[in-house]
Amino acid sequence: MTIDNQCVVDIHTHVYVPSYLQLLRERTQVPRILPPLDPEDESSLERLVILPGEDKDASTANGRPVTLGFSHIGEKLKFMDQHGIDISVISLANPWLDFLPDTQATYDMARNINNEIQFMCDQSPTRLYSFGVLPLNSVKASIDEVQRISTSLKSMRGVIMGTHGCGGKGLDFPELIPLFQTIADNDQFIFLHPHYGIPINKEDDSLQTSGNNKGHALQLALGFPMETTIAVTRLILSGIFDKIPHLKLLLAHSGGTLPFLAGRIDSCVAHDPVIAQSLQHPPSWYLKKLYYDAVIYHDTGIRATVDFADPQHVMFGTDHPFFPPLDTQDTNMKKDKRWLSVDSNLDALDQAGLDKETKNGILGANAIRLLNLQ
Repeated sequence: MTIDNQCVVDIHTHVYVPSYLQLLRERTQVPRILPPLDPEDESSLERLVILPGEDKDASTANGRPVTLGFSHIGEKLKFMDQHGIDISVISLANPWLDFLPDTQATYDMARNINNEIQFMCDQSPTRLYSFGVLPLNSVKASIDEVQRISTSLKSMRGVIMGTHGCGGKGLDFPELIPLFQTIADNDQFIFLHPHYGIPINKEDDSLQTSGNNKGHALQLALGFPMETTIAVTRLILSGIFDKIPHLKLLLAHSGGTLPFLAGRIDSCVAHDPVIAQSLQHPPSWYLKKLYYDAVIYHDTGIRATVDFADPQHVMFGTDHPFFPPLDTQDTNMKKDKRWLSVDSNLDALDQAGLDKETKNGILGANAIRLLNLQ
């Protein structure tokens, strides 16, 4: 199950646990799960509508099929076997829980989800690890859950988190500092993953422009990376890494555009005396110490990330169960079909001109060491 005798670790791979699926089924607004388009057809699947404005676009209003791969751990293991993946670090797929109110029910939901993720990992404890989820609209409840994760849920190596923070105030909201301190003190990672994108159209922040449907391609391709870029830059400018230098932040999609824009960010900060004097180092100094996945699909992106960041901080990922094989909407039907989304990331590593040690580190050795997986 290895590639070229190298243990392969997928640190960017998602699941929807049963309690969360049920929550989405009961909702009447995005994010939500819609019933099958043809309830009388046994092959017709439920549909997930998840992104802001996705329900307003004719091409995406019916959502994406909810296949077994979304929630069935047996399907996850089959996918891993098929693609030579030895270990996966699973995490709840977006939008996590930041759209839920600050209530006891939300706290209970977070605990239940984390317990279910742990149960999934228990089915194959040498191959499955995880990131937990937090009821982020309550800092106190999130701190409590981080402490529980650290002491009681043995598969968990940190938490997955969106960019909106508490009530959409952003990750640089000062009230989050005690939570970040707790995460760092418990030697846990934050896996930072976008969800909302950024406003791309002139009229509004939906996915529809003047009747010209563009689906969700713009938000996934451009909105997500820029969401990460903006959120992380704001976090750095808040001085959080001067306050908590041992905070470990893992960035999805190779950090958005941060490796490319780091120099420009440095220059603009240097020419803004108020911000420059508030930081101990230029922004790129902090960016180089962060952690990055290799879900970038192209050798140019891999080279940029490795050239900019510490190569020992870069880790392989697949983004399963999203971006399934192109010739079928129901991946339950073709279990032997390789996923282009996986092979694109593997090919990028092959074509990036990396030395063997660097490539093997990205494929698995870095994750095993950093996340203490074996």
